[in-house]
Amino acid sequence: MKLLQAMAGAQNGGAEEFFVRLALAFEQSEVDQRVVIRAHPYRKKRLDEGGVETDTVRFGRWFDIHTRQRLNKIIRDYEPDIMLTWMSRASHVCPRPTKLRHFVRVARIGGYYKLKYFRQCDHLILNTPGLVQYVCDLGWPEERAHYLPNFVSERRAPPLDRKFLNTPAGVPIILGLGRLHNNKGFDVLLESMTRLPGHWLWLAGDGPERGSLEAQAARLGVDDRVKFIGWHNDVAPLFASVDMLVIPSRSEPLGNVVLEAWAQCVPVVAAAAQGLQQLIVDGVDGLITPVNDSRALADTIREINGTRARSLAEAGWERYRKSYSEATVVSQYLDFFRTLTA
Repeated sequence: MKLLQAMAGAQNGGAEEFFVRLALAFEQSEVDQRVVIRAHPYRKKRLDEGGVETDTVRFGRWFDIHTRQRLNKIIRDYEPDIMLTWMSRASHVCPRPTKLRHFVRVARIGGYYKLKYFRQCDHLILNTPGLVQYVCDLGWPEERAHYLPNFVSERRAPPLDRKFLNTPAGVPIILGLGRLHNNKGFDVLLESMTRLPGHWLWLAGDGPERGSLEAQAARLGVDDRVKFIGWHNDVAPLFASVDMLVIPSRSEPLGNVVLEAWAQCVPVVAAAAQGLQQLIVDGVDGLITPVNDSRALADTIREINGTRARSLAEAGWERYRKSYSEATVVSQYLDFFRTLTA
């Protein structure tokens, strides 16, 4: 089968990272593949090194004629059986099939998008059962909505040297990972740090809220124990260095970071955002705490120690291995593609 993938994508993000992982995995499978992305040196380098034939286009605003023309030419030259577009912008600019240029249009959605961007698609891939329900509730036909989960890298790495982050030996470290945006609730995590005087926090990410979060940490008097360490494309050394992952999100469709923690055998504490509640079995492979409640979050973080921490980490790894490993997810994608091209 011939697959053409298109993704505009942000500078950083979980969906963007999964796109690269999936494309690299497809390159090792039976799929004949070509991808189109917005210019991004690091992303392009990884795809090129993995042998993925990659084109770059602008993916500008809605009236970007150049991108449409370029996509049309790529489709004419490549003649895909399936075109898989990621999120709204790539899906919106994807050309329609014609009698002389037939392909199945599939969009992959990882959030609560408006369906107007995907009306011309034949099928939708959703990465949680909750998103399948969401699009069906909006009127999308059930037989054309398909749940296919994500996978993450299982690569392990040595821990970071704490002295480079001014973190004392022996103190428990909390990892906060993701875009520094209001939806992620990192302000609640900072509030909880006032109740956790023995813990240190590494915030790995970047985004529009970084300045306000740094100011909040100083105002709360916890800035000496909170380290803003920027976006990390390779998170394995971080997970090898910390005692737990905490996800205080107000809104989270899935939470790739949960899968990353499970794959690295790190225990998880998460706020009760919809996607996180659907993914985590509370008390088994993670701990759930109320949204926007810094006191409850601090109390739950204190539970992560000793035997409880090991039990949660081991259960998370088992969940990941059975349901979210690369081999499992890629096999599900290939089965789905076969049904489309049969």
